[in-house]
Amino acid sequence: MKIIIIGSVAAGTSVAAKARRNDETAEITLYNADYDISYSSCGIPYFLGGEVAELDTLTPRSAASFKKRYNVDIFTRHEVIQIDAKQKKLKVKNLDTAEVKEDTYDVLVFATGASPITPDIAGADQKHVFQVRTIQHTAAIDRYMKANQPKNVTIIGGGYIGLEMAEQLTQRGLDVTIVQRSNHIMAHLDQDIASRVEDHLVKKGVTLILNDEVTAISMTDIQTKSGKVIETDMVILAVGVRPNTQLAKEIGVTIGDTGAIAVNSKMQTNLPHIYAVGDVAESYSVITGKPIYRPLGSTANKMGRIAGDVITGGTLEHRGVLGTGILRVFDLAIGQTGMNETEALAEGFDIEVLHNIKPAKAEYLGGKEIVIKAIADRKTGRILGVQIVGEEGVDKRIDVFVTAITFKAKAEDLFHLDLAYAPPFSTAKDPVMYTGMALQNAIDKKNKLITPKDLTERIEKGEAIQVIDTRAPKQYNVSKVETALNIPLADLREKCKELDPNLPTVTYCNSGVTGNAAQNVLRQIGFQDVYNLSGGNKNYQDYRKNT
Repeated sequence: MKIIIIGSVAAGTSVAAKARRNDETAEITLYNADYDISYSSCGIPYFLGGEVAELDTLTPRSAASFKKRYNVDIFTRHEVIQIDAKQKKLKVKNLDTAEVKEDTYDVLVFATGASPITPDIAGADQKHVFQVRTIQHTAAIDRYMKANQPKNVTIIGGGYIGLEMAEQLTQRGLDVTIVQRSNHIMAHLDQDIASRVEDHLVKKGVTLILNDEVTAISMTDIQTKSGKVIETDMVILAVGVRPNTQLAKEIGVTIGDTGAIAVNSKMQTNLPHIYAVGDVAESYSVITGKPIYRPLGSTANKMGRIAGDVITGGTLEHRGVLGTGILRVFDLAIGQTGMNETEALAEGFDIEVLHNIKPAKAEYLGGKEIVIKAIADRKTGRILGVQIVGEEGVDKRIDVFVTAITFKAKAEDLFHLDLAYAPPFSTAKDPVMYTGMALQNAIDKKNKLITPKDLTERIEKGEAIQVIDTRAPKQYNVSKVETALNIPLADLREKCKELDPNLPTVTYCNSGVTGNAAQNVLRQIGFQDVYNLSGGNKNYQDYRKNT
């Protein structure tokens, strides 16, 4: 069997490695138009910021070492320019010599990856404007920075790469500006969570421009649609990637609604003996079963392994993804998985939303707060998505939620997890467990929740609603919900006689726990419609500040 793989980064090399482990007799060839194979594009910002000392460490494998270990032929700087799917032939151009040769295959795998998008901006082709995708891009940025010692950099785009570059270049001593055309950074987060990251960026000295876009780039500045002129010595384009599907289109491979190649669970395309893996291929949602596009190295490796197994007679199948992501922005970690609130509503789910603010470990050991936004389906109780922001403990919690959602856990299941506990690592009632408990109580309507957004909208509509601040007067006088009455929890049983038990009532404290206790008191003495403000006054004030 002759297997030809087009592309040799994460997905392509994974196909080859798994196929070779299964079949020692297969003839396996990889063609790659780039210079490098199997490199870590996710590590690029950390080299440019100085955390990774040598660029070579991001390319742990060479074509020669891969050949020696797996008996696989890799031809870098070789571009497949034409495919005849009926005859199972292709033409390959040597980009260094311009020589064109013909090759044949029994099985063909598209692992052509994705290319960074270059926005239509005047001046985007200048020498001080860079993409961040390949090792060659990285080397070019490094050379430019060493030669020109830039002081200011503008990053166009506020996604993962944009934020990682902002962190690293700030730490390297540059003045960093991010320009984001939408109203918040990180499209996979809801605005109320993204705003916390935005505040942290600004606190760390990054200039953040939202709802604007760059219209022109010169050697000394950039200009925006709103008329801003910002001095800049270097520009980083980080507006996303586009799957490299042109070669597949030319032979009739089906392209999905996401713009990537449509594949089944075995990574097979619509054409016989042709597969697609990695950033050029669609995945599908574990929750909805619908196609989604999430170009990540972890997914690419998984897809490659599955295709390599299937091609050589194995039974592996792709089980979909949740679109999980995590990144560090200075000393803040941000993790997300599954659907955000906007996506869940668009899919027609009747959702319950919880903002859970809890310390990641015992406060008496310096535990710092993490903010968990969890979304569940009221009909089934199933967890649909989670977003977490905090300085510690984010990674382990997001992975617990990923596992739970993958296995279709309900909110109530989270409370029953036997999670590891010791004060240096967690609290006795871990934030994951508390999230499940509070969500389930809200779904059962025992302890209903109201988000800051919903409360604000109801107040602005003039709805008759009574809001009770259960904190001490000193805290109340510093910041509060504008219409709230201050009745500390200790006084509530007596002073509740002054309230109307038939009106919708909202209780709140700093983060939710005392507000929940007050909610229980009012429910038990006959109040008909009582809500606890999700995330308490901390969450409310953050929402109001950013809307």
